[in-house]
Amino acid sequence: MNIFRLIGDMSHLAAILILLAKIWQTRSVSGISGKSQVLFGLVFVTRYLDLFTSFVSIYNSVMKIVFIFATWLTVSLIYWKFRSTYDGNHDTFRAELLVVVSAGLSVLLNHQLAPLEVLWTFSIYLESVAILPQLFLISKTGSADTITSHYLFGLGSYRAFYILNWIYRYMVEDFFDPIAVVAGCVQTILYADFFYIYVTKVVRGKSTQIEV
Repeated sequence: MNIFRLIGDMSHLAAILILLAKIWQTRSVSGISGKSQVLFGLVFVTRYLDLFTSFVSIYNSVMKIVFIFATWLTVSLIYWKFRSTYDGNHDTFRAELLVVVSAGLSVLLNHQLAPLEVLWTFSIYLESVAILPQLFLISKTGSADTITSHYLFGLGSYRAFYILNWIYRYMVEDFFDPIAVVAGCVQTILYADFFYIYVTKVVRGKSTQIEV
């Protein structure tokens, strides 16, 4: 654990809680991609199967459980509790293709061809592109409200701080995981344009929405 990873974890947690708070307060899931949330749910379930096989720390275990629970709670709110407000007509990205490609890569490119290792690798590949349905939804509707923008910025910040974490670990611990680093960089790049728009329009108070 180091400060970059801790800040990254907190950014990730804050993003998820911001999204849940938005849904509960507005009683609406408009502008939120259910497909992205399902993909993130798959990411956490397949990555954190080691909850049953190994123990690192209380912090580690609690964060894993929170991420799994909070993400699938979000999915349930989108597809059941507030389904009438779900913008399914615009949430049309072919998310299944991301699952298939990530699964194929996880079998071909991994550290070890063992079930848990392949599933962990699958989660890394899938997480790098899981936000695409959400970005696609925003591009189709033409804008994102401030709260959704905060959520996306939180996710992007999480990955940015994890890149700093990897740099720190390489310099201090001589640790380098090419699969995680490359996938993390791809994910961060996907947020790059959004970051610029977010800073210029939301942070500077020029707009309550991000126009895409």
